[in-house]
Amino acid sequence: MTMIRLALACAMLAGTATPVLADGWDAPQEPFAIYGNTYYVGPHGVSSVLITSPQGHILIDGGSPESPKAIAAHIGQLGFKIKDVKYILNSHEHYDHAGGIAELQKWSGATVLTGRAGATVLSTGRTNPADPQFTNLPPTMAPVAKVRALADNEVVSLGPLRVTAHYTPGHTQGGMSWTWQSAEGGKVANMVYADSLTAYANKPFRYSGSPSWPQARAELERSIELVASLPCDIVISAHPEYSGLWERKAAADMQGHAGFIDTAGCRNYAAKGQAGLAEVVEEESASK
Repeated sequence: MTMIRLALACAMLAGTATPVLADGWDAPQEPFAIYGNTYYVGPHGVSSVLITSPQGHILIDGGSPESPKAIAAHIGQLGFKIKDVKYILNSHEHYDHAGGIAELQKWSGATVLTGRAGATVLSTGRTNPADPQFTNLPPTMAPVAKVRALADNEVVSLGPLRVTAHYTPGHTQGGMSWTWQSAEGGKVANMVYADSLTAYANKPFRYSGSPSWPQARAELERSIELVASLPCDIVISAHPEYSGLWERKAAADMQGHAGFIDTAGCRNYAAKGQAGLAEVVEEESASK
């Protein structure tokens, strides 16, 4: 959890609401095809994924407030148009994944979809006081227009696209993971965009029990179990390095898009989340 600890420990400057991203999170990254109609369009350290169809496209996550120009340019580099993005989905309501959504929504006119808790934060622009990182997050970000809350397991349909929403709270109350299928060369891959499963908290929040969200640990444990159980050929996590995306991209550069396939990827990603949670709870117990 070193990168997340480093980034969020210094997330606010005195008297301002200016976030500081970890080194590399907003670093340049050329867009690339992952599998079939699924493409990576985000910066290097914060994922943003485009799923395309002739009837329009679905974008997952909008990066930080510094990300929209690069994301829109990447979409264009791949031969698509930002105005053809019909839905923007969000993994969770922190500024490094949602801070760029308002701008991308303006450019595309897309409807923004997320869970109930995330929809409140995105539509108002106000950070949730129950967020585990509340004391170290900017209190506001640009509010987002045209936000709609989805039910757990609701399916987003657009032309031939079918993307399923999965509530995965724990890192935040509004955490969402997303699943769909992409086909290439006659083979179908089960795709997973997995939300952050890290138990990062700033005092006074404790995963071992906080009045603002006493069930946070239990909900994160359920989310970890859910991600581990998903049909999963290719996993892309909200921070790509946590699911080994760059190592798999190196393999894909050598052997084609099949190099992105790792059928144990979701289980391994979930195991990292479980180990991190156990570490945090142990640290909290030691500091009582």
